[in-house]
Parts: sequence; C-alpha cells; structure tokens
Amino acid sequence: MNLDLSIIVPVFNEEEALPRLEEELAEILHLLPKRTEVILVDDGSTDRSFEILSAMARRRSWVVVVRLATNFGQTQAMAAGIDAAQGEVLVCMDADLQNDPRDIPRLLEKMEMGFDIVSGWRRDRKDKLVSRRLPSICANWLIGWLLGVKIHDYGCSLKAYDARIMKSLHLYSDMHRFLPALAWKCGARVTEIPVNHRPREYGTSKYGLSRVFKVFIDIIVIKMIVDFSSRPAHYFGVIGSFFLIAGLIVLPFFVLNLVADYRTNLVLPSVLIMVGVTALYFFLMGALGDLIVRVGHHDATEYARSTATELG
Repeated sequence: MNLDLSIIVPVFNEEEALPRLEEELAEILHLLPKRTEVILVDDGSTDRSFEILSAMARRRSWVVVVRLATNFGQTQAMAAGIDAAQGEVLVCMDADLQNDPRDIPRLLEKMEMGFDIVSGWRRDRKDKLVSRRLPSICANWLIGWLLGVKIHDYGCSLKAYDARIMKSLHLYSDMHRFLPALAWKCGARVTEIPVNHRPREYGTSKYGLSRVFKVFIDIIVIKMIVDFSSRPAHYFGVIGSFFLIAGLIVLPFFVLNLVADYRTNLVLPSVLIMVGVTALYFFLMGALGDLIVRVGHHDATEYARSTATELG
C-alpha cells in the first residue's frame, strides 16, 4: 500500500548533524500523515554517516536508508530517493539542519490547495553574502527571466512535489535546482512559501563561488531543454540566422573596399570572421552535445540507482 508522504534527504558526510536531524523529524511526525517514511540517501559518505543512518533505521520504523556505492552528487541521490519513495507526495530537504523540518506541514497545507510543487523560499537566509547569497540572487533572477517560472529561491532544497511528476522526470547533473521549471513545462502548478533558514552549525558547505559558472551553463542547457528540446533545429536556426544576416550586411563593405583599393588588407577581417564562425560551430555542437548527453546522464543515473542498497 502506498504511503501518503515520503521525505527524501540526501546525505553526504553529515555525521555530526544526523542525530539532531533524527530528533527533529521524530518531533514533527505526529503533525504529518499517518503513513510517512523518511528516506535517507547516503551519497557515498566517507565519514560515519552510513553507520549512524543504519542505527537510525534499526530504531525508527519510519526510516529507510538507501546507500549509493560512491558519491554521485545531490541530484543522483535525490533520484535514488525518488525511486525508493512510495508516497503520493514527496518532500526533499537537506541533512545539514539549515532546513527546518517544522516547515514540512506548511508545505503540505499548500499542496492541499491544488499545487503540484511548493518551493521553500529562504527569505531570511543565513549564509554568507558574497559567496552564497549574491550569486543565488543573480541566478534566481536569471532563471526566472529565462524560464518564465518566477520564484524567489530555486536553490532551496526544501520543496514538496507531486510524486507522479517527479517520477516522470529524468534528473542529471545539478538539475534538482531547476525542478520547478522542468515540472512547469509538463503542466505542473508551482508556488512558494517562506520557510525558516538556519545557520550551518555542523560540517562545511559543499557549494561556493566555484559553482557559479557551472550553474550558469546549466541554466543555458535548461533553457534549451524547456524551450527547444523538441525542435533544436529552430534554436540553431535563430542563432545561425543572426550571424548570417550580420555577415551579409558586412560583406558588401569588404567587397567595395577591395574594389576601390586592391591593396586593402583583409587578413584581420578574415581572421575575425573565421574565429566567429568557429566559435559558433563549437557552441552549437556543444549545445547539441548537451541535448544528446541527457541520454548518457540518464544511464549514469540508472547506474547510481542500481548500486543503491536499501535498509529499513
């Protein structure tokens, strides 16, 4: 029989935070549907996290532990948890205690109003301004502008989802942060609520400024997936047409210069044109490669899932 709610928590080297996480989840259990499970996905932790999780599964009948063979990343860990989940509603959250489990009932209340995804909004975020909050503000604005789903905090892990939608999506790379946009493309109703965000007390963050460029590239790929995955030739055609028109506008000036003065040096313009064409070629091939590699990443996700062992 399906459970009403599955709480999915990816875990990577969070041994210090796990005992308190267990206590906080146990405290709110009476506020949640009777049939609730907590799926803790050990994403190849190298500390004592799996040992602590195993003990937790023995103590708590509502705990299920899934272990991945190595560190596949947060998105693949979420995908493994989604596969194992039996609930009709899925709630995903971090294990580092910055998300507050007491917000889960509020997410569920919003879901009952007819929404398919309810995203947490860390309105009073307790992270460093330069390395975390400013890049996040810029990324959220850019994602909302490009993808059309204007929520304040794509990066907040605390979200509630309709399980049917989540199980229909293929997740790879760091695509967990874009789930509202991907689901919206499938017709999902998306909203958000402010949630409590707490300072990190244990361990160290797995994210920093080094991920900004990667997130930017992911945004471009997601834009292609959302708007152009069914018709990539149109996407390439729009970009190609722009360069073609620009070339046709500039070409007569080069020809007139050459006719008027046969000694005109065309080496530099020719080099610039070649560089531009080459850059365009590699950009388009890279974009096409990203669309094709979705299948390869899906295979990697399937492998991550196949290595998962389940306790509880």
